[in-house]
This record gives sequence, structure tokens and C-alpha cells, in this order.
Amino acid sequence: MSSEVRLAFAHPSERAIATAGDGPVDRISLRDHIVEVEIGAFQAERGTTQRICFNIVVEVQAIIGQIDDDVDRILSYDRVTEAIAAELAAERLNLLETLAERIAERILLEPQALRAFVRIEKLDRGPGALGVEIVRSRDDLRDLPQDAATESPHPRVVYLSNAAIVSEHIGAWIDQLSAQPAPLILCVGLPDGPRPEVAHRLAQRRIDLLSIEQNGWVLSSKDDRCKVVSTRTELDWAMKNDQVCVWAPSKIVLDAVDGPEADLTDGVDLTAWFAAEMGARELVIVGADLPDGANVTIRAAGIGKSVL
Repeated sequence: MSSEVRLAFAHPSERAIATAGDGPVDRISLRDHIVEVEIGAFQAERGTTQRICFNIVVEVQAIIGQIDDDVDRILSYDRVTEAIAAELAAERLNLLETLAERIAERILLEPQALRAFVRIEKLDRGPGALGVEIVRSRDDLRDLPQDAATESPHPRVVYLSNAAIVSEHIGAWIDQLSAQPAPLILCVGLPDGPRPEVAHRLAQRRIDLLSIEQNGWVLSSKDDRCKVVSTRTELDWAMKNDQVCVWAPSKIVLDAVDGPEADLTDGVDLTAWFAAEMGARELVIVGADLPDGANVTIRAAGIGKSVL
């Protein structure tokens, strides 16, 4: 028992040695790599950064024969730090567990990698280090769902003005758009009428996002095919299963590493940012002016019988 407890708090390299199989393996390690980043599920962890410490050990296939001082024959340390940087840049995360899983998976996609020991600790949340450690192997990648590594679909994103939401043609538009060869995501802006206004910028941002989501629920009430969706995982599933989505923006906007520069009171600009983030094949604006400088193919549609 004392040995197990010691190993639990030992460096991942010691755990790797203690749990190694019979065959020869080599190991590379990253020790005490500290990055300052915004992460965490608590409200106090939003809008501020904290220090995160990474200790990673990767077991790699032993090189047979002469290395010949050839960097292409080994797994570079840069691949480990790049895996960390890539996952931190992908989106703001709540859980260290999620970050560890994603880093381990990215490392194990390298052809030389066999097992990855990933320990991540928060250094600023208390008097000690708070963290998580996981062990994953190449075999764990084979257990992922078959569609886990497939490319996400490229949706058609449609912004509906408030006038469009209450149009008698809304059902016909959804018929037309959902019949096209691309998943359909509907977006809205702020509802008409007053909403709470406060002097605190972050609080007002939350209020505006929630108001947009309320408007999304109004849209969903117009047609039973419309499902309000808030996370990228839900969106990916819905697109692959031909579900018509109404985007609830709070989580994706608040979790974005490089969030939208648009004022949230401008629903069209916010939707243009979202369409670019989703790799949309097209953004259709119904009943509103086109945005400036959108990084996606875009067209306007009037509030008539057809939006195609």
C-alpha cells in the first residue's frame, strides 16, 4: 500500500517505469512546463488567468539500430509542447480532465507514441497544487467511436431577423433549407423590447447572451423540428443526424479562446463570427443587412415565400 501511495504522488516517469511491460521502450518527458491560461468551471475562474503546470511522459517505440543523429526518427519534445498549445488554443475548457484527455489523444496520434502519462495541476487555486493525472495508450485510440476522427460537416448557417421569426413563411423556409445538402443551423439576435441593462460589462454580456437564447426558444416554438443547442459536441451530433438546430450562443461564446469582437447587440455580426468558427459553407441573412468583412460565403434573402 505504501508503495502505491508513493507512486500516486511520484512523477509520471516513475509510474511509467513501475507499470511497464516486458518489452523495451524509450521514454521522453516534459517536466514542470508552466502556462498561464484561463480555465475552470467556477465563475471566479472566468475572466482571469491562472498558472497550469504540465508533467508529461511519453513511452515510445524503441529505435532498433543506429539513430544516425536523425531527428526525424524520434518523437520530438516539440510535439508534446505543441499538443499542449494546440488544445489550449482550441477552446476555453472547464475541466483539467478534458484537457488531459485531449492532449494525450493528440500525442498518441504520433506514430512513435505508445503510452502517455499526463499530469496537469492548478498552482493558484489554493495553498498546494490541485490536479489530475491520466494514463492512455495507443489501444485506447482504437476504442474511440468510428466517427470521432471524421471531419465535422460544413453547415448552412441562417440568421433570422425578428420579423423573419414571426413570418408566416417560417415553416416553408425550414422545408426549403433542410432539403439542401448541408446541415442547417438557425441563429437569431436580441429580441425586440427592453432588457435589463447594468454597468458591469461582463454581467451585461451574460444578460445579452441569455436574451439571445430566449429569442432562440421563441424561434424553436414555431416549428417542432427546431432544437435549441448550446455546445459544439451537441452541434456536431445534430449535424451528423440531420437535426435542425437553433444556436444558443452563451457557452461557445464564453468558452472561445478568441471570442467575437462583435457587439452582442449586433446579431448579424455575432452570427457571422459563429459561421466562420463552424466552417459554414454559406451564411444566409434573412430580413437584415449583410455584415462587413465576414470570413464566410454570404448572401441575403428577403422575407418572401422562398429563401433559396
